[in-house]
Amino acid sequence: MQDILVVVDMQNDFIDGVLGTKEAQQIVPLVGKKIKNFEGKVIFTRDTHGENYADTQEGRKLPVPHCIKGTDGWQISPVLSVLCDETPIDKVTFGSSELALRLKEADEKEKIGSITLIGLCTDICVISNAMVLKAFLPETEIIVDASCCAGVSPESHNTALQAMKVCQIRIDNE
Repeated sequence: MQDILVVVDMQNDFIDGVLGTKEAQQIVPLVGKKIKNFEGKVIFTRDTHGENYADTQEGRKLPVPHCIKGTDGWQISPVLSVLCDETPIDKVTFGSSELALRLKEADEKEKIGSITLIGLCTDICVISNAMVLKAFLPETEIIVDASCCAGVSPESHNTALQAMKVCQIRIDNE
C-alpha cells in the first residue's frame, strides 16, 4: 500500500508575489519539512495560465494576472522546488482532473492508503483538489494537513477546512 502527498500550487505568485500573503510565507518551512519527512510519493501541482488570462472566466472574476506559464511567479518556490523529483502537474483549473486520473490509475496498480494535501490556497485549489480526489477515489482516505496550508484569508482558510471536514476529508494539524 502506498501513501501520496500532493503539494498544491506552492508557487512564487501565491507566496510572496501578486497574490502572496504572510500566512503563505509562514508555511513554506513547514511544507518543506513535511515533504522531507513524508514516506511515500510526492506530487506537486502548479497553477498555470496563459497570456490570455484576462480573457478567461477566472481572469474576469479575479483580474490579477498570476502564474503565467514561464514567469518567475509561476515557478515553485526555490526552497521547495529542490525537493520536487518529478515535473509538477500543470493545472488550468482549480481542481485537476489529470491529478485525479493519474492517482486513480496508480491506485489500480498499487492500492493507495491515503492522499494528503498541503499547499495553497486552502479555500480555492486545496479544497477543489480534495473534493475531486474524493470523487475519483471515494474509499481512499483524503487528508488535509491544515498546518501546511494557507488560504486567501485566515477566515476563508478555516471555512474551507470546516467544509472539507463535513465531506469526510480528515483534517490534521501537525
